[in-house]
Formats: sequence, C-alpha cells, structure tokens
Amino acid sequence: MRTEQVRFYSHGSALAGTLMLPDGPSAERSVAAVVQGPGWLGLRDAKLYQPYHDALLGAGIAVLVFDYRGFGDSEGDATYLDPRTQVEDYISAATYLETRPEVDPRRLGAFGSGGTGGGNAIMAAALDPRYKAMVAQVPISDGRDWLHRMRREHEWLEFLEELRLDRIERNKTGKGAMVAPRDGIMVRTPERKVTQVKSDVDHRIPELVSLASAEAIFEYRPIDVVERIAPRAAMFICVENDWTTPEDHSFAMYEKAGSPKRLVVQTGTTHYGAYAQYRDVVAPMIVDWFQRYLVAGDIAVHEARPEAVIRYVDGTSERQDT
Repeated sequence: MRTEQVRFYSHGSALAGTLMLPDGPSAERSVAAVVQGPGWLGLRDAKLYQPYHDALLGAGIAVLVFDYRGFGDSEGDATYLDPRTQVEDYISAATYLETRPEVDPRRLGAFGSGGTGGGNAIMAAALDPRYKAMVAQVPISDGRDWLHRMRREHEWLEFLEELRLDRIERNKTGKGAMVAPRDGIMVRTPERKVTQVKSDVDHRIPELVSLASAEAIFEYRPIDVVERIAPRAAMFICVENDWTTPEDHSFAMYEKAGSPKRLVVQTGTTHYGAYAQYRDVVAPMIVDWFQRYLVAGDIAVHEARPEAVIRYVDGTSERQDT
C-alpha cells in the first residue's frame, strides 16, 4: 500500500485528504477507487474506518478519505454544519481523482458511514453520475425526522421554539446562539455517552456550532434523490432497533431506490457496537459490492429475452433454453 496526503479544492476551500493506493498499480492498468467522507462530526483519520479501508485495498481498490470543509486539516468554517456543503465536497473529491493517473475515473464508488456520512454518500451518488456504486452504512434519510426522533415531543416543541427565537435574534442583530453539536443539535444516546469508538478524534471536533445548523439539517433529505442512483448500484446497511439512526430510514431508501440494490440489516447489536461485532462480516460484503460494480471489466452486456423458447443448433444436436 502507498499512502499520500493530498489537497484539493472545493468551492474555494482547500480540503485535506488521504489517498491510499493498493500494491501493484501501474501506468498500464489504473484501479477503481472509493471515496469516503467521514460520518457525523467525523474526521478522515479516525481508526474506526481503517478496517474498511484495509479490506478495499486488499481487493485492489484505492481509497480516498477526506475532511469536510472546516474539519480536521481542511480549510473553512465548521461552526455552521450544513451536510449539503459536504456533498459538494464529495463531488470535488471525484474531480480530484480524475487527475490521478493511478485511478480509473470510470470506476469510482462512494462510501459513507454514520448518520450524515451515509446520507452524504447517497446524495453524492445521486447527484454525480461519476459514482458508479454506493454503500451507505447506518445513514439517515431525512434530517428533520432524525433530529425530531432524538427528542421527546415536549423537547421537540421546545427545540422548535428555541430555533424560532434564534432566527429572530439573528435577523435583529446578525448573531445567533452557539451550542455543543452533540447536545444542542443532536442528542446523545446513552450508548454514545459511554462509547469510546471515536475517542481518538472526538477532542478535535468543534466545541460549539451555530444553532442555525439545525435548520440546514432540516432541509437535508437523501430520500428525495435516492432513486436517481439507479441504474448504478446502491447498498444500504442498517442496525435493527438503532437508537441513533433509525433502521426505517434505510428501509425507506431501499424501497425507493432502483435496482441494483441491497439492504443489509445487522441484528442483535447496537449502532456503535455493530462496527466491531459485524465488521468482519460486513466489510467483505462492502468489498464484494464494489468489486461487482466497479471492477467487473470493460464489457457490459445487457440482454432481454422473449418468453418463447430459444433454440440453439450446433449441427449435430439441438438445445433449448426456456
């Protein structure tokens, strides 16, 4: 494996990325590549993602993982969280890979994991036809519903009123409230309060973000564009009874997506527990999906057959396929 720290621009901001190339690429044969943007409040160098990268690299697929605008080593303002700008960064990442001779730009995949991370991969694939296959792990389909279901109903109504008053204050003074993103925008589940799964990067995310970010998340709806991925491939991975990203978000997007598509449901686990419990099962499934739709070669055969019997005659015998 060869690893290179790279930089490319998205809407005027320089983004930091890590490009990992599998052993053996040559000028004669470029390789397929998968782009990953981190999950909700994630960073590109989180150890959580490395097993998936290793699996893809082992299959001969390059990986580009990058920090969104304002996060990690990328330029920009991270105090206003709008996942739609992160989708723009995904699209810029595809453009960057077009400049790399080691990568075949006809065989790009999008991989996202964790809330908006999974949703961003869906939206990027839906909006950019250069992404020929997509895998979204524990994604959200509707930002407003996602934030609503974290709260009891009275808390939700209080939250809406808080947003209304903040909107008025911003209109009057140009300044709005700043809140902790894990408690003032989303609400941490009991599992999130104790898990150490992101402890290597948690201390490097913004401590405060604009409360107005919630309004941007309200408008974030991968469900509205998921059907645009077909006939390119879409795979959704969810957790049964997930407290953090409800499983029905994945079910709804799977139902709305066109073929080819796949839905994987991880049972008997939790949102964060699934990463370790099922990683050795799910990672090969992700690799297989991308191998099937990114590195199947340069010949595509589409065939429609009538219901009538087709006869094959080889001179000495006759065969029938029905």
